[in-house]
Amino acid sequence: MSEQSTRSQSPAQQGKGGSAQGGDSALQTSRGTTTIADQVVSKIAGIAAKDVAGVHALGGGAARAFGSIRERIPGASTNHSQGVTVEVGEKEAAADVSLIAEYGVAIADLASGVRRNIISSVERMTGLKVTEVNVEVTDVFIPGQDDDSDDDSADERPSRVQ
Repeated sequence: MSEQSTRSQSPAQQGKGGSAQGGDSALQTSRGTTTIADQVVSKIAGIAAKDVAGVHALGGGAARAFGSIRERIPGASTNHSQGVTVEVGEKEAAADVSLIAEYGVAIADLASGVRRNIISSVERMTGLKVTEVNVEVTDVFIPGQDDDSDDDSADERPSRVQ
């Protein structure tokens, strides 16, 4: 039996209107219980967040650097849950997402779209009720910012200060 089915109610289940109390749900029936691992919800949330236009990448700088090293290893797979932290209970889930927005995108609208997409994807695929999705925008991606060609031309310009 997994950890999720033996632990007490998570904070996502406590104090959220009592929806975790009593009655059968799609995951708990008279014929048995379905338990969904945190990693499953985390992957679903990560893929759903990346699908929103205006999201450049998930995770902060350190997580992205580690992810790019990991992807260079032959046979390694992409970490779809990078930048996503979830809490999964028996009937409810909550998620925290850290992302980098593309320059020019309205950040409030982007966060709303990410939140909406994660909630609909997780609820549709797992049957869990998503109580909250917190979105943290850690940076803004500016096209050309990561290009090495721009760095070379910067060295050729004369200094403006002496």
